[in-house]
Amino acid sequence: MTSPNPNQTRPSSHSYFSHRLRLHFLDWGNETASPLLLIHGIHDHCRSWDWFVESFRSNFHVVVPDLRGHGDSDWAVGSSYMLVDYVYDIAQLIEQQNLAPLRIVSHSLGGTIATMYGGLYPDHVKDLVVIEGVGLYPGFHSSNRGLGIRRWIDSGRNLAARTVRKYPTIEAAYERMHEMNPHLTTEQARHLSMHASNQNEDGTYSWKFDNYTRNSSPYDMPADDLISLWQAIEARVLIINSTAGYPHRIGQDGTDSYFKKLNMVSIDNAGHWTHHDRLNEVVATVSEFLDEQHD
Repeated sequence: MTSPNPNQTRPSSHSYFSHRLRLHFLDWGNETASPLLLIHGIHDHCRSWDWFVESFRSNFHVVVPDLRGHGDSDWAVGSSYMLVDYVYDIAQLIEQQNLAPLRIVSHSLGGTIATMYGGLYPDHVKDLVVIEGVGLYPGFHSSNRGLGIRRWIDSGRNLAARTVRKYPTIEAAYERMHEMNPHLTTEQARHLSMHASNQNEDGTYSWKFDNYTRNSSPYDMPADDLISLWQAIEARVLIINSTAGYPHRIGQDGTDSYFKKLNMVSIDNAGHWTHHDRLNEVVATVSEFLDEQHD
C-alpha cells in the first residue's frame, strides 16, 4: 500500500457552535454511509488525518473536527481547556450533525476524549479506536487538589508572559515539526506545517494552537470517575500503541482490564504519532477491525 496524496481530494469546511465558540470541522462527503469521526490530539489539527482518511472515505462518511483552541477553531477565552470542555464540544458536534450511532478513531488527547464520550453515551458508539491515548499518568490519583489549582494559576501567569514563537519561513516551521517527530517524511512535515500554521502580518509563521492549551487543568477528573466511564463503554474497542510511544497510554498500566470488548495491537518502529509513522500498518489494522462488523 502506498501513501495516498491528501491533495488529490478536498473535503468541505464547516463550522458549528459550542459554548459560544465557533468550531471548525471537515466533512469528506459520502453522507449516506456510516459516520466515522476522527479526533486529533493536543496541538494537532484536523488535517493531521488527511493520509488516513483516504483509505476510509469511500466506505464511511468521515467527519474530522478541530478541537477548541486548535486548527481553525476558536480559542476559548477564560477557559482552562479541561477534558470536560473537549467532551462537551464533541457531544455537541455529534448531536448537531446527527452522527450517532457512529464509529470513532482517536489519537492521544483525542483518545481520552473519545473514551469519555463512549462511556457517557454508550448507545451512540459502535466501534472505538484509540491510538496512543492518554491514560492514567502518575499523579492522576492525587488527592491534593489545592496544589493543582495553584499550579494552574502559576502556569497561566507564565503563559501570559510567553511570546508566541515565530518562524521566518514555512520551511523553518516544518523543519521544527520534523525535529519533533523525526519519523515524518519531508512531504508529511511540509503538509502538516502548512495546515498547522498561520502567516503573521510581518511575514513570519506561528502555530495555530492556543498557548493556553499547554496549561494543566486546575482540577483533574478523579481516576475512579474516568475508570467508571471506561467500564461503561459498550462499543468494541481497539487500542493501538507504539513500542516507542509515550509512557502511560490507555491500555498500559493495567488499564486494559477496564474495557469490556478489547483488542490491543502494538506497532514497532513508531513513535507517538503512530498513524503518521506507520500509516499502512495502522490503516490495515483499523480496516480489519472495522470491517468485522461494517454495515
